[in-house]
Amino acid sequence: CFSQASQEELKAAYRRLCMLYHPDKHRDPELKTQAERLFNLVHQAYEGQWKSEVVERKRTPAEIREEFERLQREREERRLQQRTNPKGTISVGIDATDLFDRYDEEYEDVPGSSFPQIEINKMHISQSIEAPLTATDTAILSGNLSTQNGNGGGSINFAVRRVTSAKGWGELEFGAGDLQGPLFGLKIFRNLTPRCFITTNCALQFSSRGVRPGLTTVLARNLDKNTMGYLQWRWGIQSAMNTSIVRDTKTSHFTVALQLGIPHSFMMVSYQHKFQDEDQTRVKGSLKAGFFGTIVEYGAERKISRHSILGATVSVGVPQGVSLKIKLNRASQTYFFPVHLTDQLLPSAVFYATVGPLVIYFAMHRLIIKPYLRAQKERELEKQRESTASDVLQKKQEAEAAVRLMQESVRRIIEAEEARMGLIVVNAWYGKFVNDNSRKNEKVKVIDVTVPLQCLVKDSKLILTEASKAGLPGFYDPCVGEEKSLKVLYQFRGVLHQVMSADNEALRIPKQSHRIDADG
Repeated sequence: CFSQASQEELKAAYRRLCMLYHPDKHRDPELKTQAERLFNLVHQAYEGQWKSEVVERKRTPAEIREEFERLQREREERRLQQRTNPKGTISVGIDATDLFDRYDEEYEDVPGSSFPQIEINKMHISQSIEAPLTATDTAILSGNLSTQNGNGGGSINFAVRRVTSAKGWGELEFGAGDLQGPLFGLKIFRNLTPRCFITTNCALQFSSRGVRPGLTTVLARNLDKNTMGYLQWRWGIQSAMNTSIVRDTKTSHFTVALQLGIPHSFMMVSYQHKFQDEDQTRVKGSLKAGFFGTIVEYGAERKISRHSILGATVSVGVPQGVSLKIKLNRASQTYFFPVHLTDQLLPSAVFYATVGPLVIYFAMHRLIIKPYLRAQKERELEKQRESTASDVLQKKQEAEAAVRLMQESVRRIIEAEEARMGLIVVNAWYGKFVNDNSRKNEKVKVIDVTVPLQCLVKDSKLILTEASKAGLPGFYDPCVGEEKSLKVLYQFRGVLHQVMSADNEALRIPKQSHRIDADG
């Protein structure tokens, strides 16, 4: 592209296009008129109005306007998100133990007892927002409501955070609730060294039984660029000491933790593997053992849309039984659905907790999510096609005119290349290719670019930079907004070669790796 082209390369491209489009080289009145228009366009581009068009045409005004409006919307959304930073959690606990722990003799005489009873036994809702007061001060308002088996309560909290320096900040918190009295808290964060920080949280909880103080301190240190070590001391309600090591890389996340405390002491190991696919698939497993028993968990999560991640985890423990936990993250909101299946270790419960979510997910993905995303993408493409239809037609006409003007130059280039057994472009196509059987209903949208590519051959070489090929002379975009490729069948030294190149991929031919095996 132009930004990567040197001044000499720019001048060479300008001279070459001027020679190609110079009106004096064409006697036909129609070709002469087209040549004059393209020649003037190249000259204006070189003079500075659209310099990048000398090597690669810029986007159309409609495309630029649409891109600007999209970026403006995203900028406003990010600005609002950063200013308020809303976070929320909705948790709905479901008791489905009647599916597996059912005793039929107890229900023989009860009307309607043939169906298992599935109940919602607990709920929790929490929400928080932030409001910047000054460049260093931020107000935070949060609240939560909880209910379990018909009993519950809630609280509301207000905090003010001040950034004291580049190394730390402090936060004052005030809260109150219907089940507990006022709460006063102080939180301090401080970077001790570039690789070490400390967080201290002090709280005073007032209630009818008196004042309950609490203190939590966390010391963390970077052990290397991917590994963090933590030491935590908690005094007051559920006092404990905890140490953990967390290693997070591009492909994995590993945690090991040990806690000694009242009433819970445990050891925990967890591992998560991150697949490098577009859906950001992750599988995870963990083992937690302590005075309360032993729990084994395994699960997976996957991105289902631009802002949504869906995950499911199976928890098997003694004496906890078997549970299925479903979680949906939508932007900064979390929806959590823990389903308690049985208090016992039943293989049938483990089987259905594992297989059930997989079957439901793949059915939903195939029947609902995938068609919805495909329809949404098609609507966006159709809207983009409509807004750029006139520009595409103009580019197509320009490309066809350029190809007609190239015919004589291409004839001379082919004669020179044939004389030296050099590079001859046999066929070349540009656009959307459909090779996957699952996409057989999609239309192939390609244009013949054999002549434009042969025109770019110089000294038996063809070099294309990392830029969209739609901007090359004689090219245009046949499928706006869709993935495109360039497929070239060429002959070099009398031997056929073939290559498929992505739209923005650099291409250099000839290459030995492109050679077609005669035996194949």
